[in-house]
Amino acid sequence: MQPNNNATGATEIFRMPSADSTVPDLMGGKRPSNPTLAIVKGPETGSVFELDTNIITLGREPSNSVFLNDMTVSRHHARIDLSGMASGFATIEDLGSLNGTWVDGAIVNKAMLKDGSTVQIGTFRMVFHTNRRPMRIETGA
Repeated sequence: MQPNNNATGATEIFRMPSADSTVPDLMGGKRPSNPTLAIVKGPETGSVFELDTNIITLGREPSNSVFLNDMTVSRHHARIDLSGMASGFATIEDLGSLNGTWVDGAIVNKAMLKDGSTVQIGTFRMVFHTNRRPMRIETGA
C-alpha cells in the first residue's frame, strides 16, 4: 500500500469511467428524441423500444407496438398513452391481463409513468425513459 500523499488529509474520491462500469449502456451512446422502454430483466434483456406514437400497445400478440413474446404476457396486456408528454407525463393502463401490470413495484390498473419508472409485465422488467432534453429555466434578473 502506498502512503497518502494528500497534504491536507482530505478524502479523495475515485470515479470509474462509465466505459469501465459493469452497467451496460443499453442505448449504445445514441440518444433518441422519443420516449423509450428498455428491457432490463427477462427474455430479450437489452432490447430498447423507441415509442414513436401517442398510443403504444404491449402484449404477446405480434401486432402490438411492443411485442413481448412470453406466455406470462397476455395477448393485449397493457397500453401506454404518451399524449401528455408535452406536459411531461405518460400513463400506462392494464387491459385486463391475467398477471397484471406493475409500476415501481405496485400492481396497477392505471398509473403515471415518469422518467426512470420500472414496468413489470410477466417476466419482463422494463425501464421507461422520457428522453426529454433538460430545459433551462430563465430567471427574471
